[in-house]
Amino acid sequence: MTTNTDAKLIEQGRKLFAGDWQFFWASPSIETLPPMAGVEVAFAGRSNVGKSSLINALTGRNALARTSHTPGRTQELIFFEGPENKGFRLVDMPGYGYASAPKAKVASWTALIHKFLQGRSSLARVYVLIDARHGFKDVDLDVLNTLDKSAVSYQIILTKADQVKPAELEARTADTLAALARHPAAFPELIVTSSHTGAGMPELRAAMVRLLGERN
Repeated sequence: MTTNTDAKLIEQGRKLFAGDWQFFWASPSIETLPPMAGVEVAFAGRSNVGKSSLINALTGRNALARTSHTPGRTQELIFFEGPENKGFRLVDMPGYGYASAPKAKVASWTALIHKFLQGRSSLARVYVLIDARHGFKDVDLDVLNTLDKSAVSYQIILTKADQVKPAELEARTADTLAALARHPAAFPELIVTSSHTGAGMPELRAAMVRLLGERN
């Protein structure tokens, strides 16, 4: 890809997310999902990995996705839609791996996540968020295995990169790529982000523009 193409995609990505994104739908169960239509992109990750903060940074809306210092607060699939992008939706998935939640609640969230991943033909890609300070945990690898078994494209996003020293971040990136080599269904490139500084957001928006172009 040329630099000019990169610049073009980044500008298209800026325009794609420049509008007034709004809450569209909340689904506590598979039975309450909105009808499948258009293109959906979902964000998955452990509780407190920064999904809501990333969605807010991506859309330029400080309070679009509800953020909380209490892990496990998002218990539904939350859908967002842009005003000029009917049919293109973002999905904030319930955080997984929150050990302090009741086991029955964790099992319910986990089942919802896995059923959604396996049965949503409008789902074009899942972005799996991994905390750059910690890397993969066993529960992350369980989700990757579910994605490997489904027909859903997925890509890894490292979050909170501003909280990691450059040398450590470089090592974490290399380790993550090495782990992904064992998951052939994974997109082979990482996106390194910081919701605090905005790092990686232009690249993530550009990746979605590219994805929409492939689906249309």
